[in-house]
Amino acid sequence: MTRLAADIEEVFGAHPFGELLATMPGIGPRTGARILAEIGDGASQSRRGNHRLKNAMFLAAFASLRSPESKRFYDRKRTEGKKHNAAVICLARRRCDVILAMLRHNEAYRTPTEDPDLENAA
Repeated sequence: MTRLAADIEEVFGAHPFGELLATMPGIGPRTGARILAEIGDGASQSRRGNHRLKNAMFLAAFASLRSPESKRFYDRKRTEGKKHNAAVICLARRRCDVILAMLRHNEAYRTPTEDPDLENAA
């Protein structure tokens, strides 16, 4: 591991939200550090969006496809006729909402329960 990677992991782990983000599937120290760096305090985010943040969220969503709940959501979007990238973007947007709730309530990621009503949401 390079020194820079080790430094990134150390700083990410020390950040107050680092441990919270690391509980979400698909978010490791490097992607999590990119997300935290782009979010900042949240007050300066443009309504047009942040391309680097979108890229980090896309990568995290793609990496999360190994987890069953993310894969289920992705497969549902594919069944609805969305192409691969569009389905991953839908997953990334859903995960943004989850991350915001995690940070707002200072709670770690929880695997969703099997609720048929929730499966049809989003």
